Amino acid sequence: MYYRKMGEIPHKRHTMFKKEDGTLYREQVMGTKGFSGSQSILYHHFLPTEVVKSEVLYSYLPEYEEHTALNHRHLKTTSIEKKGNALDAREYLLGNNDLLIGTILVTEDMKSYYRNGDGDELLYIHYGSGKVETMFGTLTYRPGDYVTIPIGTIYRVLPAEETKILFIESFSQLTTPRRYRNEYGQLLEHSPFCERDFRGPEVLETFSEKGEYEVLTKSRGFVHSHILGHHPLDVVGWDGYLYPWVFNIEDFEPITGRVHQPPPVHQTFEGHNFVVCSFVPRLYDYHPEAIPAPYYHSNVNSDELLYYVEGNFMSRKGIEIGSITLHPSGIPHGPHPGTTEASIGKKETLELAVMIDTFKPLKIVKKAQEIEDKNYMYTWIEK
Repeated sequence: MYYRKMGEIPHKRHTMFKKEDGTLYREQVMGTKGFSGSQSILYHHFLPTEVVKSEVLYSYLPEYEEHTALNHRHLKTTSIEKKGNALDAREYLLGNNDLLIGTILVTEDMKSYYRNGDGDELLYIHYGSGKVETMFGTLTYRPGDYVTIPIGTIYRVLPAEETKILFIESFSQLTTPRRYRNEYGQLLEHSPFCERDFRGPEVLETFSEKGEYEVLTKSRGFVHSHILGHHPLDVVGWDGYLYPWVFNIEDFEPITGRVHQPPPVHQTFEGHNFVVCSFVPRLYDYHPEAIPAPYYHSNVNSDELLYYVEGNFMSRKGIEIGSITLHPSGIPHGPHPGTTEASIGKKETLELAVMIDTFKPLKIVKKAQEIEDKNYMYTWIEK
């Protein structure tokens, strides 16, 4: 990300910054990769280390199914009944050692605050609106927003209406694709989006109340409770390159060509051993003999997951809004019977979907079998 500043900060870092009563604001350097990665400096009313009680609550890591036949999988997330606040209502569906993936139906405010100490989070807003209060300031969200939240950020989600979220918990830093950035980190001219499309925190709300406030912290595979002796959003100012930000999928400008373009042109984010891509409404290929439907292909080194948001999924049959399909490495996949021929001559697609490609196999959470279309593997049989 690029440099940003909010609130009050001293002229020089690591120098005295005093309140009106002469006491010091407390400086916190928050960064990645020791002191060599992205970082920001925050200034607190109180010591960010002040904890009056701590305890471990439970393991949050999901239980995966035993080894099964190598199949294409189809999960119908609209069948999930679990709902509540943005932490308790998380339904883990797939994962591996690099990331966890699932959905949340958010119907309540988070009462406690929360931070993920194991990695970054990416929240894709399928539908709904509301706000995310963070230690860096407040962001509002709407349908199509990717909300990126760096590791260690204290926050809570406050929905204005029922909100459906596709989430990724990444055990590595989430960034924009490296090939779209120059040596200085700026997005290049041929990138399908630019910094102008990003929204950082909109307002910095500072609270100086003392009292007991709970922060639920994910770390080392467990959720811990930390009771602070002050309000956790006590930051009066910050600056740097590490902070939560939002990018809306509507601002992704698709790259098209005379013939079918491969999935990497849709890439939006990357982490260690995975990428996230955005499939948006776009013109089809314009070669006179082009076949708009994707060709059959083998994921030799990656698993392909698609979350279907809305529109006409021209290469699929029997897919619903909110469906997740997983096409694992090792076997080929491609358009359903008849969809290739049906795509010829079409000028555009109105599909909207999020794709996650992982370079290590994804495992299915046991509970996800309850929402699975068991017949999906056999839907390519021509009749």
